Amino acid sequence: MPEIIGIDHIFITVSDLARSEAFYDRVLPPLGFRKNAFVIGGDPHVQYYCRHFGYVLRPARSPAEHDPYARGLHHLCLRVDSVQDVAEAAALLRASGVDASEPSHHGDYADDYWATFFTDPDGIRLEITNFRQERRDRHERWDELPGA
Repeated sequence: MPEIIGIDHIFITVSDLARSEAFYDRVLPPLGFRKNAFVIGGDPHVQYYCRHFGYVLRPARSPAEHDPYARGLHHLCLRVDSVQDVAEAAALLRASGVDASEPSHHGDYADDYWATFFTDPDGIRLEITNFRQERRDRHERWDELPGA
C-alpha cells in the first residue's frame, strides 16, 4: 500500500494577488520559505516553498469572502520544533507588521501545546505551533502505535 509521506502543496485563492503577495512576503520568507512565480492556464501564481511543501497563491474566480466556519478550510497550522521557535516566529511576524498573537499555552488542546495565530488579508486563519510530544511519538514510533 502506498504511504502518504507529506503534503506536496497547498493552493490558496486570494481576492487581490498583489495584496496577498505583500502579506505573505512578510510572513513566509522569515520562516525559511523561498519564492517563485509561474502561470497556469493564463493565471499568475506565486509560490512560497520550503523543504517540505509549497504554499501557492492564485487569483480567486469568485468574489465570495472566506468564512472559516463554512464548508472548507477552517485554518492552516504550520509546525516549528519548539516553544521557543513559536515565540521567535511570533516576534518575527510582529516585527514584519503582521498582527500575530502573543505565543500562548493551550492546555485544553494538549498539555504541551503552544501557538501564535494570525489572519491573512482574505480572512484565512493561520497558526504556528510547536512539535509537541504526541506528534513526535506519532512520527518516530508510527509502527508501534495502535492501529499499525
